[in-house]
Amino acid sequence: MDFAEYFNSHQEEMIQLLKKIVSQESPSTDKKAVDRCSAFLIKEFRKLGAKITCFPQPHIGDLYLVEYLPQESDPKKEQVLILTHLDTVWPVGKIKEMPFHIKGKKVYGPGVLDMKAGLVMVFFALKALKEKGMLPKKKIVIFINSAEEIGSKDSYRVIQRLARKSSFALCLEPSLPGGNLKMQRKGRLVLRLEAHGKAAHGGTPEMGVNAIEELVGQFRLLNKLRAKGTTVNIGVIQGGEKSNIVPQDAWALLDIRFWKSSQKQKILDFFEHLTPSLEGARVKFTIESYTPPMEKTDASWKLFRKIRKIGYSLNMALEGGKTGGGSDASIVANMGIPTVDGLGPDGVGIHAENEHLFRPSLIKRATLLTQLLIHL
Repeated sequence: MDFAEYFNSHQEEMIQLLKKIVSQESPSTDKKAVDRCSAFLIKEFRKLGAKITCFPQPHIGDLYLVEYLPQESDPKKEQVLILTHLDTVWPVGKIKEMPFHIKGKKVYGPGVLDMKAGLVMVFFALKALKEKGMLPKKKIVIFINSAEEIGSKDSYRVIQRLARKSSFALCLEPSLPGGNLKMQRKGRLVLRLEAHGKAAHGGTPEMGVNAIEELVGQFRLLNKLRAKGTTVNIGVIQGGEKSNIVPQDAWALLDIRFWKSSQKQKILDFFEHLTPSLEGARVKFTIESYTPPMEKTDASWKLFRKIRKIGYSLNMALEGGKTGGGSDASIVANMGIPTVDGLGPDGVGIHAENEHLFRPSLIKRATLLTQLLIHL
């Protein structure tokens, strides 16, 4: 079956669905916005006859599971887990500054690459199977995360539960530059580092203890962590009330990335042993979120080789690489489940204002995904 021909003939429909999803802005921290986007997308999946399960959430957007199993197939069939997310890093209103548009072979817009295109791919893969009357080799379960960009314990638990029932997992995050797949990812710790001092009048600062100064002093020690591929990004910092008040409290959010699970405890030990540099100050840290690294495993590479072989049949030369970014694929791979990431389209500008995908790769990756669902 030549699915490339199918997707080429449905290319405008795919782009129009992508435009609608991108236009439904869905920042991770805006539950109402994410839920609106989810409601639109789930309505589309229902048209395909998919079974929908909602996992309501009080603070983040609701989580969804889409199950595709034609009635004539075996209900006890093994399942493949497809990982997606529809939340983005972009606030509501960004679409005015970054409107969805097409320039040549490039498709632009907030979240277009990371990873709303992946959702369009899997929707049209199911649509193609349904219209052609073809049965997937395994039951297809699609997890739609609403808070992948910020991490969520609730979504992690659902992913782990689904993974235990799955033969393998495919993640539709964008590919590495050039189209290669992601076989290794860094782990991610998001820590909140706090400093507490004593408030005083700005004219007599010696009467207080400056929490901001203490926090900045702690930042200088972070260089000790930056080794062997470990990175530390000070992403958010807040403290103080007014310029004439010695700040009593200050805090920062740190994004720490590393290649090996064994490095996590060493990082936490480092923060456990931090001591104040100013007399009367206190420092503490808490874990905001944790995503394990996606380490190289024999099981995942065996799956990769099967995918590469199918890719060859489509004139696609696929290699496996690594990236510093995190994804839900790391959670599944860390459980020993064969996992391949980066099956989404190729593009540039993730988390940047020039975010775009290459339109031809959307067709190629949708073709590849559909073939994987039939043959794996």
